[in-house]
Amino acid sequence: MGSLLEELARREAAARERAEAIREQIEDLRERLAAEEELVSRLVITRETVAGILGEAAGAAGQPSGGVGVDGRDGVEEVEVVTSQLPASPIGVMTVPRWRVGMSASVLPPAYQDVLEVLVASGGAMRAGEIVAALGLPVGAAKVEGMRSKLKRMVERGWLTEQSPGLFSVTGQEAAQISR
Repeated sequence: MGSLLEELARREAAARERAEAIREQIEDLRERLAAEEELVSRLVITRETVAGILGEAAGAAGQPSGGVGVDGRDGVEEVEVVTSQLPASPIGVMTVPRWRVGMSASVLPPAYQDVLEVLVASGGAMRAGEIVAALGLPVGAAKVEGMRSKLKRMVERGWLTEQSPGLFSVTGQEAAQISR
């Protein structure tokens, strides 16, 4: 009967070890859950803040201001449109406008102007990684993918052409304007 009791003790010890391992996993999951709940809380606050800012920006664009009429009677309001003296909000503004005849690269943000200058100076088509290197940026996956996104946006808006997948060059009209 001794071997049966030894087997039961061995199984009990193994079950205790498994239970302890599960307790550790539960504690780890509690910590991960707390971290995720904190992230959700911060994202909710951020979303609400941004929604408030966007609402204020949209509302301030044309809100009328009321006042008492010229004759001073109560209930008679004179409505006057007030234009905001604040600088225009960049929210909703297209930073890379569609290219049109006569438009110069000066309408582009500086980073996009730099891309055009590199492509014109190269005299041919370049890949995103080559442009990143030519701009003196660290050639990492994040920088190259960010550059590829900019290049695709410029193609979409008519500033560049994509001769073959991943090979970008300046359009003929843009090259002529920049080289002047």
